[in-house]
Amino acid sequence: MSIKSKLTNHQRRIGLTGGIATGKSTIANHIKKYKDIPILDADQYSKELIKPKSKVYKEVLAYFGPQIVDHYSSEDEINRELLKKIIFDNSIDRKWIENLLHPLIKEKMIKECNKFKKNKIILLVIPLLFEAKFTDLCTEIWLVKCPRAIQKSRLMKRNKISDKEAEKMINLQLSFKDKSKFSDVILDNSEDRELWINKIQKLI
Repeated sequence: MSIKSKLTNHQRRIGLTGGIATGKSTIANHIKKYKDIPILDADQYSKELIKPKSKVYKEVLAYFGPQIVDHYSSEDEINRELLKKIIFDNSIDRKWIENLLHPLIKEKMIKECNKFKKNKIILLVIPLLFEAKFTDLCTEIWLVKCPRAIQKSRLMKRNKISDKEAEKMINLQLSFKDKSKFSDVILDNSEDRELWINKIQKLI
């Protein structure tokens, strides 16, 4: 069964995406605060999938070993920061976990979309929308952008990493140029918040 046959055709499903540290969460939080529309977050579903005792948790633990567990947590949760570091450094490990999680996240998103099928608009926040091939979930795609220097600076500050590490993380994702070819709306999140705030106001 195709994705489209599983979803309502009378609904705007806006896919919000963009490179790492371009400000997707800032924009999603603004929309959540000021617009009465459901927001589905792929990252949140990813966290839920690897909760302790879940089937996926056991698979991740079997693959990466006990080193991946945060033993300071009350339930032996997976250390997400360590996991991110491992998969950014190793393409084989990254591909393995993407193949495990992406189909499950997509399945969850379809179910959640159908829960809100009476809503005229929903927002799907999907960082790897293009890379994970989630475009068929969306009726339109909004791409967040900012200058690479600002993106790198935000990433270094947020993740407490070096310039070299930030550069590597940014380069692992599809470039803005490639993403923009398949996007319907570009939201500029450089310095002036009013630019994207005003644009969203007109679009929703």
